[in-house]
Amino acid sequence: MAVKFSSWRSVRSACLVAFTLAATSLAGPVFADLRVGVIFSSTGPAASVGVTQQRTLEILPKTLGGEKVEYVGLDDGSDTTSSVKNARKLLTEEKVDVIVGPSLSPNSLALVDLMAEAQTPLISMAGSSAIVEPMDARRAWIFKTPQNDSTMATIVVQHMLDNGVKSVGIIAFNDAYGEGWIREFTKLAELRKLNIVATERFIRTDASVTGQILRIVATNPDAVFIAASGTPAVLPQSTLFDRGFKGKVYQTHGVANNDFLRVGGKILEGTFVPAGPVLVAEQLPDGHPSKKAGIEFIRKYEAIPNAGARSTFAAYLWDATLILDRAVAEAKKTAQPGTPAFKKALRDAIEKTHDLVATNGVYNMSPQDHLGLDQRSRVMTQIRNGKWTLIQ
Repeated sequence: MAVKFSSWRSVRSACLVAFTLAATSLAGPVFADLRVGVIFSSTGPAASVGVTQQRTLEILPKTLGGEKVEYVGLDDGSDTTSSVKNARKLLTEEKVDVIVGPSLSPNSLALVDLMAEAQTPLISMAGSSAIVEPMDARRAWIFKTPQNDSTMATIVVQHMLDNGVKSVGIIAFNDAYGEGWIREFTKLAELRKLNIVATERFIRTDASVTGQILRIVATNPDAVFIAASGTPAVLPQSTLFDRGFKGKVYQTHGVANNDFLRVGGKILEGTFVPAGPVLVAEQLPDGHPSKKAGIEFIRKYEAIPNAGARSTFAAYLWDATLILDRAVAEAKKTAQPGTPAFKKALRDAIEKTHDLVATNGVYNMSPQDHLGLDQRSRVMTQIRNGKWTLIQ
């Protein structure tokens, strides 16, 4: 079911209500000037990721680029097929000008061809670099706000080497997210002479990974790297804990929200997690460009009733609206929302995003780079006393 937040003012008289209903019956639905579709995984295995994005709909700007905006939110249930169905609904029935999402890498990759065919821009909220790389005619319509797995892999490998790790075992999701991390991490590890002694995979919905963990532990690695996201990423770590593993444990930025801390509890103590700067915004040095933007977003998000503590996943949606605010202002100089010409102008304007300071870094996009984040978009954190602590 669509969750709609419209910027239209309430109707003030019965006459105006009657007129509006009559016009609707003759001309179809009355839409806001700008329509933004949002696809998130607020149920299913990735619910801890998408539910924070669903909540963020409540605080999104009521105008973008000076245009009134209506957000249409749809839950894909963490399912790739549902993501495709939702995208088709948003494009054909809701007539959106742009889609933000989905939350997951497999779901985002499933929309690449569809968005290219529809010639409608999409700003993904998922981590895999394969969503925007390599750049080609299909990906020309695709952008993203989360840091690439390749970007985060560099800080993970460097931290391992700086802290005496010489051998590492990997356990990853058996999907596009996990495979992307295996590819990028392995490539970098080989370059830096870090020995990968085991590589295992598991499915998001698995109830046990005992076999995989036993094989990893048998190699006696200095560290284990878990390439998973959301609360399912707790399972491999809890199994390592149960088997008495004493080495270092690293997760990905796909776990950077408090549901992960809540589910994992004490077994997560000491875990290293690369993350966007918004996760530890108050702890950033004053000179960090994202400190102010991060703190402002955290205050807005944590003021939502029952929203819970901060989430980098929620911030990915917020950053997308910051990008769109500037891009819409530029695109409407060429065409009006609701037209193919506007979608093309919007795509072109997003691609020209330059020096945009946001919660997760500074975005500088180009025809070759549809993410545009640099090293300022990542920090290394450690879980200490059940909290995120900035260490690098």
